[in-house]
Amino acid sequence: MSLAIDARRGRAFVTASGVADTARWAKALAAEPPLFARSLFLGSGPHALSARDRIAPLVAQARTLGPPFQCVWLETPDTNDGKMQSGLCRRLAPLLETALDASAMLQRGAPLLPRLHVLFEGAERAWVGVSQTPTGSRWPMGIPRLAMPRAAPSRSTLKLAEALLTLLDDDEREHALAPGMRAVDLGAAPGGWTWQLVQRGLSVVAVDNGPLSTTLARDPLVEHLRVNGLAYRPRRPVDWMVCDMVLQPSRIAALVAGWVADGACRRTVFNLKLPMKRRYAEVQRCEALIRDALDQRRVRYTLRFRHLYHDREEITGYCARTG
Repeated sequence: MSLAIDARRGRAFVTASGVADTARWAKALAAEPPLFARSLFLGSGPHALSARDRIAPLVAQARTLGPPFQCVWLETPDTNDGKMQSGLCRRLAPLLETALDASAMLQRGAPLLPRLHVLFEGAERAWVGVSQTPTGSRWPMGIPRLAMPRAAPSRSTLKLAEALLTLLDDDEREHALAPGMRAVDLGAAPGGWTWQLVQRGLSVVAVDNGPLSTTLARDPLVEHLRVNGLAYRPRRPVDWMVCDMVLQPSRIAALVAGWVADGACRRTVFNLKLPMKRRYAEVQRCEALIRDALDQRRVRYTLRFRHLYHDREEITGYCARTG
């Protein structure tokens, strides 16, 4: 498969042309999802649109993509220039949905059907394509609309909330985040991640030499230990270990590998603070470190990484023992 990649700086989206076998491409994406892409779809473009009538050509393009669709998302690049098209998207969305309904190309509430995407590069240029549920984003533009809880001690709580939505499937969230489970939060202060777990009914040992928020520190589900997060281990295994400490990625990877390999935790969500350059190479290095450690101990496991919307110069990982 020979691809031509267009990844212009500041554009906020990447295109790959030359995909002849879309089924093979979709299978490859499912097997190894791209780590830094928030949303992706297969289609074509850019298509020229007239200000007089954008709807008719978009419906015509949609007809070539194998309708019906479960929904249609009008999107823009996540840049200041791209966001200038958000008003246009809001105006066109109900008109396009009506036109697709009239052509029997929308079947809402059918999760196995593809999603239709229209990405406006400009007011008169759009890319049109489809994504499948296993490989596409759950949200338009890959942005989860998570409200900042007033009671949460810090905005970092949104990172863990998004991680649990993105890196776990529905069954894992139902069975692996049950009230009464036990967790450890390494580098907890001021408590954003601890708060997120407590809201789900987990009891949490919050490990940090810094202070927790006053309300969280008084919560009966929280035990605050002012000790070194790198050295701490629980007296008996816990269901979860979460970690958002600011350390070299390889040190966090080694820490995670040790916890999972030794059985100190069943599951873990962790952040790797990435360097300014060669970020993908650093993720690969940390992934190999974790896999090598677990493979040597013959541990059966799941390991996933994604750069989340609420991440910055970091990437979030999830690792779970499966046997």
